[in-house]
Amino acid sequence: MYLKYKLNNGITVVMEEMPYMQSASIGILINNGSVNEKKEINGVSHFIEHMLFKGTDKRSAKEISETIDNIGGQLNAFTDKEYTCFYSKVLSCHISIAIDVLSDMMINSKFLEEDMEREKKVISEEINMYLDSPEDAVYDLLYETIYKDTPLSLSVLGTEDSLNSLSREGIVDYYHKYYNPENMVISVAGNIKSKEIIKILEEKFGGMTNEKKGQAHLIQEPLNFNDIKGMVKKTEQLNFCIGMEGVSRESDDTYPLLILNTALGGSSSSILFQKIREEEGLAYTVYSTPFFHRNTGIFSIYAGLNSNNILEFAKIIKKEIKNIKDNSISSDDLLKLKEQLKGSYILGLESTLSRMMELGKSQLLFEKVITSEDVIKKIDKVTLEDIKRVSENIFDFRKYDIAYVGEISKKEKIESELKNILFI
Repeated sequence: MYLKYKLNNGITVVMEEMPYMQSASIGILINNGSVNEKKEINGVSHFIEHMLFKGTDKRSAKEISETIDNIGGQLNAFTDKEYTCFYSKVLSCHISIAIDVLSDMMINSKFLEEDMEREKKVISEEINMYLDSPEDAVYDLLYETIYKDTPLSLSVLGTEDSLNSLSREGIVDYYHKYYNPENMVISVAGNIKSKEIIKILEEKFGGMTNEKKGQAHLIQEPLNFNDIKGMVKKTEQLNFCIGMEGVSRESDDTYPLLILNTALGGSSSSILFQKIREEEGLAYTVYSTPFFHRNTGIFSIYAGLNSNNILEFAKIIKKEIKNIKDNSISSDDLLKLKEQLKGSYILGLESTLSRMMELGKSQLLFEKVITSEDVIKKIDKVTLEDIKRVSENIFDFRKYDIAYVGEISKKEKIESELKNILFI
């Protein structure tokens, strides 16, 4: 059972008491990510994430880490396209310490000039590390291709140029614009007593004010299709990604798409895994993934494979997709897929950290708590007609893009043949 509360300054708090657990997790989720950025300041949200660990009026950077390390806890953060999260997981008896550290970071961070210059070097290395991971880089390319010239095309990390152009004044101004009570949700789950937690949160976060107000941008719909974008890079495998228009996270088609994804490439028993890997031996890694955003989405198929096999791979993909569109799935398969999806979802919630994230993201992104019971009901309601409709809409060959990282011999010829296979 969850509880929802608003602090006096407007911060929304969602909580779940889990008395059978020995831990507690807290997350501070902010309605801000790279979609709020312009090209010139791309990466500022991620940069702020780093800066909040660099020291406050009360603690040095080392003391922030030590305070949580000394109680055997975890302290971390991440920045996404649409939101940022700072979180901690500790033994339940130490939850007040985690709240104190996170509130100190959120309210009292110094943003010192010398720390910023040093952190630019650190993030520069993070960008290089990211580029050395072709599976990550290919998804950035896919977003650049589909969401061309829109904020959603921007990398979360930013670029070397945008990073170096960030000024202290611009960073602090951006922070005060978006990191405020109206854009924030605090989520807590674990062996806690809600009344005690509210009292501590009011004490620690009550001083935050809405100095400025910046609302998250409305994400534009995909603008660019039937295009190929590649990054030539010496790799052992070609990292290949097919992207198509998906659905938004608030769409009625979200759950039919999740079931369709489970069938196509969401597990080791899926169509693509069995066909591409087990039967044909064309790839070690192959999977499909939906990405949901505020009013848009992507459905993608990824594989790491030898570039010599790319045309054969594309032909199989088209054949299997056409087969799903023409024949859909059986009623027996639909029941199995529902159980598979429900089991995966429920098992993923068996920690205080995952439960905290589920509550927090739900409140932040949907402005309401969607319970596990709600999710199960939505999965159970999916019909074969829903699957048929969604497969017809998603698997539209007029709305495909391709991104790849690696090396292709006879690049122009291969790209032309890929277009003939997948874009028609």
